Amino acid sequence: MTLHAPVFAHSVPAEQYLMQYAPGDDTPPRSADAVFEPSGDPVLDLPNPINAWAVQGTPADSCILALEQLVNPKPDLVVSGINRGSNLGWDVIVSGTVGAAFQGFVRGYPTIAISVGSVQAPRYGFASEVVAALARSLKDAPEASPQYFLNVNVPNEPPDRIAGVRITRLGGRAYGESVRTEDSFGHRRYWISRNRAILSGGDGTDISAHRDNHITITPMGMAFSTTDERMALVQGLVDSAGILPSPAPAATGATA
Repeated sequence: MTLHAPVFAHSVPAEQYLMQYAPGDDTPPRSADAVFEPSGDPVLDLPNPINAWAVQGTPADSCILALEQLVNPKPDLVVSGINRGSNLGWDVIVSGTVGAAFQGFVRGYPTIAISVGSVQAPRYGFASEVVAALARSLKDAPEASPQYFLNVNVPNEPPDRIAGVRITRLGGRAYGESVRTEDSFGHRRYWISRNRAILSGGDGTDISAHRDNHITITPMGMAFSTTDERMALVQGLVDSAGILPSPAPAATGATA
């Protein structure tokens, strides 16, 4: 999230944006600022009944601004995505999509993070049907939402080629980073890309199930803590490290 710096937001005519700049699954995303250019089409330029906001910041910033100030009455559901590209395994810790979902989850809202498994020509249509179906189901199961949020990954395939739906746990590392250097006007710039597939999944993990062409649904929560066994192991490490000096032995006997 953005701290100690301003975050800007402006309203966006959502239907005009969707109809004019996102007519199909293969359409590249456009800047939200583009919707303020008159389309020349009287249908698209009519006043729009859908109120939406574009936030100049991270996905987490968007969620925080929405839930703390911009959206009233408060929403029934928080959806982060649909993201271009999957969010699997340990890679969720660097995911803006999952980061925004955490902001909804910690505020007590039913929350879904959803991604489609391709950056190139993602199929948003079917992924939107998946999230809509889950939203309807969550509405009838309010007891589930405070305990976890759902991290959903949809293969970039038509519905008739998807093998099924699996409830999964997070796998290991899905992608590795590559760094490219570039010299420009006497300065060296570095470009970080996540483009080396590692896919260290196993049975029951989101990585393996997604690789087998399943929709994966991973319940997630604040499970960054650890087990009693591991805590005891680290306690032994700390005891032997001598981070703080041992206390002086207590004085015994009287002094004259």
